Amino acid sequence: MSGEIVLRDYRPTDLDAIFQLDQECFSAEFRFDRESMQIFAEEQSAVVRIAEKSATEIVGFVIVHVERLAKEWRGYVVTLDVVEEYRGRGIARRLMEQTELRIAAAGARSMELHVFTGNERAIRFYEELGYKKIAIRRRFYGKAGLDAFVYRKELDYL
Repeated sequence: MSGEIVLRDYRPTDLDAIFQLDQECFSAEFRFDRESMQIFAEEQSAVVRIAEKSATEIVGFVIVHVERLAKEWRGYVVTLDVVEEYRGRGIARRLMEQTELRIAAAGARSMELHVFTGNERAIRFYEELGYKKIAIRRRFYGKAGLDAFVYRKELDYL
């Protein structure tokens, strides 16, 4: 059991570890600064799940905000990060599935996210989870001006 990955809720003491993980997972144009990461993780509407190994090492996390859109609620995936050596082990899938269940239980009817148009691995992952491409956002990613696809998944079935 010493290598078991458990999922738990975010604690403010996780901030440094998730910030560092985000720095390792993404190139500069996709990273969040520490202040933004704290704001996202500690937002009142945030659902943050942490994947932890041996109760000491964070190997992944997801931040989702619950937002009111017109007449319904939705979840918005701010970021999903998994340590590279742990990718392909189902951690991201578990994080997303647990979060979707929580968001649906909170009354959200859908989840949305942005993904860089050149990130084929992430695109495949989200599509395997049932997300559908609904739009493209030109110049979404900061100073680099990189485009993003917008993906959406209906949560009515949950």
